Amino acid sequence: FDEDEVLVINGGPDTAADFTALPFDHIIFTGSTQIGKKVMSAASKHLTPVTLELGGKSPTIIADDFPLELAAQRIVQGKMLNAGQACIAPDYLFVKNEQKQQMVDALTQALEASYPNYAENEDLTWVVNDRHYSRLKAHVEDARSKGATVIEINPGNKEIPADSRIFPLTVLLDVTDEMTVMQEEIFGPVLPLKTYERINEAIDYVNTHPHPLALYHFDYDRARTEQVLQNTLSGGACVNDVLVHVMHEGLSFGGVGTSGIGSYNGDDGFKTFSHQKSVLHQSKISLQGLNRPPYGKGMQRFIDFAIKYL
Repeated sequence: FDEDEVLVINGGPDTAADFTALPFDHIIFTGSTQIGKKVMSAASKHLTPVTLELGGKSPTIIADDFPLELAAQRIVQGKMLNAGQACIAPDYLFVKNEQKQQMVDALTQALEASYPNYAENEDLTWVVNDRHYSRLKAHVEDARSKGATVIEINPGNKEIPADSRIFPLTVLLDVTDEMTVMQEEIFGPVLPLKTYERINEAIDYVNTHPHPLALYHFDYDRARTEQVLQNTLSGGACVNDVLVHVMHEGLSFGGVGTSGIGSYNGDDGFKTFSHQKSVLHQSKISLQGLNRPPYGKGMQRFIDFAIKYL
């Protein structure tokens, strides 16, 4: 492409700040909610419209009669894609109280099937840099110090090389909202597991926290699925799988509230990045002329007629 068509500029925070301060026609940003606020603030100086895709904590609610093995296979595939470094990765799970250990076992089996010999597996993605690796470790240690049970799943049980940023899939049990892992988007292979007695408890939890970019529900009961979908608010949702809804070009993609503003994908993307300019061509003869002053008895009779019959 010519530079006046597509131009890529690499840089850090300073470059991004300079970029968003320019008077563009439209700015789209993908990243954290905190940085999204700064982008929106910078764009406001020129009244530049923004599309913000911000992620957040996307919940996964699993019905008690859904096959846990199938759910685990799909969740692991989605969570381990790019080592969980995806804005719509499943952030935490909800399962029935008595199924907690079954879910851990199912996740372990699914990970072992997909990533045998974890420490030396070439199909694994590493955490992007040392800062984010340390951030994930800090989340886990904070949860451990506040009472969470930490389960590291490392198929093959070989020691992970110290110079790598391979992070084992880490399941956290007995998590609370006081833990940082339940306050921030995880963006990595750490998976808190919460439990419910009734499905309404999971719905209420989602509704009392910032609206997520995606919500996942595993259930073959259509009425119960509708209950979850109709009583929660999220940017998008996927039933009986994770992530794949963004691949459908007929579906718009975007967040709501703290998970984003605006949407794109397919037709919605064209509309988002276009301006629909309305144009009217007036004919040579126009009834508009009848509305020009001075107003007389004829206009009064028209108004009386309109009030009475229209």
